[in-house]
Amino acid sequence: MDTIVNFRTFIAVAQAGSFSKAARQLGIAASVVTKRIDQLEWRARTRLFERSTRRLALTDEGQRLLPVARRIVHDVEDAFGSALGHAHELEGHLRIKVPTSLTATCLGDALGRFLEVHPKLSMDVVVIDRPVNPIQEGFDIVVGMLPASYDGVLEAGLCPLPRMAVAAPSYLAARGRPAHPTDLARHALLNFQPTGPVWTFQGPNGPIAVEVTPRLSTNDGHVLLNSVLRGNGITILSAYIVDGALGRGELVRVLEDFAIPEYWIRALVPHSRAHLGRVQALLSWLRNEFTPLPPWARHESCGLPASS
Repeated sequence: MDTIVNFRTFIAVAQAGSFSKAARQLGIAASVVTKRIDQLEWRARTRLFERSTRRLALTDEGQRLLPVARRIVHDVEDAFGSALGHAHELEGHLRIKVPTSLTATCLGDALGRFLEVHPKLSMDVVVIDRPVNPIQEGFDIVVGMLPASYDGVLEAGLCPLPRMAVAAPSYLAARGRPAHPTDLARHALLNFQPTGPVWTFQGPNGPIAVEVTPRLSTNDGHVLLNSVLRGNGITILSAYIVDGALGRGELVRVLEDFAIPEYWIRALVPHSRAHLGRVQALLSWLRNEFTPLPPWARHESCGLPASS
């Protein structure tokens, strides 16, 4: 059990940012914290922290070990909780990966309410706009929209995510409206980096792929929305971001006769974590948030406010 104790101390130091703060939180002497970290570094055969008089920071090895240590400590706590008959109590820690724009508009509020209902839980919410293997990167749940599958990972579909090409009326008045996806070569385009430089539409005779040279390229949907609202070009946005602006007439759809393949908002859960009560509870919570109707279809708070 010394390793588990050392792991708990390692986690506390990483969260507190100093040995002395971690010692106060744990109720032990700072020298004990130092000894435990020394023991863990000796066992790992590497330094876990870069120490200086001004700051304490995780090394690359320490950053890789941290999610593993959390998972091991939580599994041990779950095992003891089950043995003592406390498995029904939602306690412990969750580490979740979420996409930026969806979290800012809808998901952040849902996670906040989940924590409010379960006050004994703690949570790391990591915002990343790229496919993530939850096993390799130490997540309990990964919420994403970009298609990706991994061995040993459960995929739970939450809801379809329609996407559409949009522009500001001012832009179309100045530059004209494209009638066909190939017309986009004559327009200013604003691109979401994680989906790549090719826009795909469904035409009457099959898919139409358009390689774009964007005027603006970004990995943040809010940046795209702000730019398209200012008349800077045409972009493709997901329904949860753009519905409000469409309803207010600030944006209009273009190329409506050419459907854009929709994504699915999905939750990816390692099979090894799917049995945990807190993981099951959060997965159920997310399903209730997005099924049968997602927040933007229920006209709930989701999206950006009207432009100024």
